[in-house]
Amino acid sequence: MNKRVGRILALMSVLTLLLLSACGKKDVEYLSILTGGTQGTYYALGGALAENIGQDTGIKTTAEVSQASAANMTALKDGKAELAFVQTDIAYYASKGEMMFDGEIIDTVSAIGFLYPETVQLVTLEKSGIKSFADLKGKKVSVGAPGSGTYANAEQLLEIHGLTMDDIQAQDLDFGESTESLQAGQIDAAFITAGTPTAAVEGLNATAQVFIVPVEDAKADELIAKYGYYAKEVIPAGTYGIANDTPTVSVGAMLVIQNDIPEDVAYKITKSIYDNASKLTHPKAALIKAETGLDGIGIPVHPGAKKYFDEQK
Repeated sequence: MNKRVGRILALMSVLTLLLLSACGKKDVEYLSILTGGTQGTYYALGGALAENIGQDTGIKTTAEVSQASAANMTALKDGKAELAFVQTDIAYYASKGEMMFDGEIIDTVSAIGFLYPETVQLVTLEKSGIKSFADLKGKKVSVGAPGSGTYANAEQLLEIHGLTMDDIQAQDLDFGESTESLQAGQIDAAFITAGTPTAAVEGLNATAQVFIVPVEDAKADELIAKYGYYAKEVIPAGTYGIANDTPTVSVGAMLVIQNDIPEDVAYKITKSIYDNASKLTHPKAALIKAETGLDGIGIPVHPGAKKYFDEQK
């Protein structure tokens, strides 16, 4: 072999190693699942999912408190965690660089799958006298923690009802802070987007009668026509001690994952979630089903998750 050929082969070897390094998936020794506040559904359900995932993958997995959807997408982009709960609408905004992600497209995160509907609840107390969105004008209203999907939901629902954030005294509180502030009389109402029943709202109802402000059908239709990721939802009578069914809207809760998690690991995670959902005691677990796992997903699905769902056909 002459020197020129040897140099070419050596150069090719270096280029091959660089290419493999650039395209290679990272070695996963630990999985962190970002959830939301401790009083929300994400955190409670995340702990149960983390336990199952750890057992089924052999990888230590923990559920972490976070500022929820928007902050979770940014954290995954920055490599601060491997998995996260996110609202379907927020994941879509991130993939397009829209709304709170204006000009910042996040394309390093993909979907594991849809989990369950998240109900948009405008919570107040029966004694507040607030019965409609029009009654919010001038009131102190929690619109969700900074970086949460709840803020976007609040803004869009206010818009459909002819209001803006300037028409209320907006407060940036998480679920627990919102219900504590309602109980203390420091705010008048709070937007809470979470699976129902929501622990924080149940806790509030133990001290004072809760009222959920309805979203009437015509307004729900108007909202869905403009923002297609919403769906009509009904909070059943008896929830939080409420006498009648309450119409409102919902978005979806989904689980997302970093793109560079290996396919076999993502497959095991997906299988663990959907195969074990029926064994979980959390009320929302009954809604986590493989047959609806790809519903409402507006971002690419991780190849490992896709492999699992393909097997279910």
